[in-house]
Amino acid sequence: METSKAETHVYYMLHKPFGYLSQFMSNANHERNKKFLGELYEFPEGVMPVGRLDKNSEGLLLLTTDGFLSNQINSSQVEKEYYVQVDGAITPSAIAALQTSVNIGFKGIKYDTKPCKVFALESPPELPERSKKIRDARHGPTSWLSITINEGKFRQVRKMTSAVGFPTLRLVRVRIGTIHLNRMAPGEVIKLDELKVD
Repeated sequence: METSKAETHVYYMLHKPFGYLSQFMSNANHERNKKFLGELYEFPEGVMPVGRLDKNSEGLLLLTTDGFLSNQINSSQVEKEYYVQVDGAITPSAIAALQTSVNIGFKGIKYDTKPCKVFALESPPELPERSKKIRDARHGPTSWLSITINEGKFRQVRKMTSAVGFPTLRLVRVRIGTIHLNRMAPGEVIKLDELKVD
């Protein structure tokens, strides 16, 4: 009897906390004392994160042993939504620029981002407090945005907000396709029977 694809692969969703690398180990000397995903949960052998969140970013991270599915999720067909706290009171012109296209650097080459969905959140989202505190209001106003992209260049969202003059202070991925972070706590892992993002 053949084993189905769903039975041969495993699937997880994780709320990656601030300060963790989206990998299980590193041979690089400068990363020897970093925090890795394996410290959060005993994942079975062969599990790999689907895409990455940089060390200072938080939120939804999917993990699986299914390389084919991983490539599908990383493709431009699947939306990734982020809640982004930026430094300053965001302007309509900055939002319009983010929605249309901004020029960022990627591996030493200038790159024009694709049009994407961006809007200001009317109030700060309900998120767990970050382990490392954000600067307080005495240093000036901040704004929260929802940014949904279909691409994922290295540190793209951070580079986009910086390009329009509003550096990112906090970045949390809240959705990949139809899978939402919801109220998962930082470090929480949920094992899934299957993984569908559409």
